[in-house]
Amino acid sequence: MRQICVFLFILTLTSCEYFKVKKTSSEAILKEELQTFNWNDVDAYPSFSVCDSLTLKEERKACFQEVLTTHISEFLQDEIIIVTKDISDTIVINFRVSETGDLKLMDAKIDSLTMAEIPNIKRLLTKSLDSLPKIFPASKRGQQVTTEFKLPIIIKVN
Repeated sequence: MRQICVFLFILTLTSCEYFKVKKTSSEAILKEELQTFNWNDVDAYPSFSVCDSLTLKEERKACFQEVLTTHISEFLQDEIIIVTKDISDTIVINFRVSETGDLKLMDAKIDSLTMAEIPNIKRLLTKSLDSLPKIFPASKRGQQVTTEFKLPIIIKVN
């Protein structure tokens, strides 16, 4: 009987540990989530309405870039640009799409020869972006977010 009492006493002392619930604070959960969060990737890229039928993320990104490149190229082809030398250059455009879908030219890397021949090239690029169709912003975890992109545009003028 004494052995049973000792056993029950030891069981009573140790069994309480099994019922303790470890509490985690919301700050600890937030800190852990922020460490695993990929800040450089979005769930859905910005898009135009013509890209809505595509379901894969990479297809939508390619469609967005294609529509943007085509629009800028067509805009520049409609402009009358007079040059003294032939130009064949790749311009790298840095732009930002806000969480409201506004597109803004941040920077453009343009060769010095192209800048000398077409001094208003940045203004033309900005003007081409102003006439784009409605852009649906990128999203991350169901929230619309601001994104920045680099896009190469090939310029050929003879």
